[in-house]
Amino acid sequence: MTGAERGLLLLCCRLDDPNAAPMTLYQFQQLRKRMREASMPTEERELTLPDLTALGLPAETGEKLLRLLDRDAALDAFLDRAANCGVTVVTRLSADYPDQLETRLRQYAPAVLFCKGDGKLLRQRGVALVGSRQLLPTGAQFARRVGELAAKEDYTLISGGAYGADQTAQESATAHGGSTIVFTPDRLSQMPGAPRTLYVSEDGFDVPFSSARALARNRLIHALAEMTFVAQVSAGHGGTWRGAMDNLRFGWSPLYVCDDGSDGAQALVLSGAQPVGELKSLRALQSGTLFTD
Repeated sequence: MTGAERGLLLLCCRLDDPNAAPMTLYQFQQLRKRMREASMPTEERELTLPDLTALGLPAETGEKLLRLLDRDAALDAFLDRAANCGVTVVTRLSADYPDQLETRLRQYAPAVLFCKGDGKLLRQRGVALVGSRQLLPTGAQFARRVGELAAKEDYTLISGGAYGADQTAQESATAHGGSTIVFTPDRLSQMPGAPRTLYVSEDGFDVPFSSARALARNRLIHALAEMTFVAQVSAGHGGTWRGAMDNLRFGWSPLYVCDDGSDGAQALVLSGAQPVGELKSLRALQSGTLFTD
C-alpha cells in the first residue's frame, strides 16, 4: 500500500472509531488539488497546521485533519484485523477501484471499498438485479433468467444479497457457472467465502446492518452495472423503488423492469425505465434490440 493510499485511509475512514468524522472522497480530492496547485510536498514530510492554513483551510479544519492523520497505529491494527478476516482494502487510488463508480457517482462515490472474495470481479463487466423480497412467480422467473443470462454471456451478476430477488438471481448465476458481486449492508467479516463471489462494503469490514446502509448501497449496485434490471417493485415506496428512481434521476445505468403489469412496473416505465417481457439476451438488449412480448 502506498503512502498516498494510507493517507486516504487515515483521512476518509473511521477505522474503529465511531466518533471520527472522516472526509468524503470529494473533500479528499479537493484537498489534493489544493496541495498540487500549491506545489506542496506530500511524501517528503508530514503535514503541519501552517501547511493546511496556507491552503486556505480554517485552523479548526486543519486541526481536525491532523488528528485524523495521527492514527497510524490504529490504521495498522485495523488493516491487520481486516486481513485476518480475509478482507482486502481498495482505495480510490488503487488500480483495482472501478472507475465507473467515481464517474457516475461523483461526490457520492465511496473513498474506500472493503472486499472479501474474488477481487478481480470489481473490474469485470456486470449487470445488476434488484427487486422485492416477497417475489411473485413472474418476478422470481425474471430474476432467475437474468442470473442465468448473466452467467452465459460473461457478465458478473451484481446485487445486494437480500432475500427474494437478489438471492434468486445470485443462485441462478452461480448454478450456471457465473460470478456474483454482493454489496452487503451486513458485517463483511461474517460473509462466507465462496468461489466466483465478491462481497463488498463501503463503511468498513465489521459494521453491523442498518437500514441506512441498506439504502446507501443501492447507488453502488446501480452505478457499477452496465445495465440494471428490476424484477419486481412496489410503486412509491421501498428500497427497490428508491434506488430505481435515483438511477433514473442521475442516469447511473440503463434501467429495465420486468413488464409484469403491476402498478410498480408501470410507474417505473412512466418515469423512464424500459419494460421487458421475455428476456432472450442481455447483449442484444444492450445493443438496442429489445426482446419483449
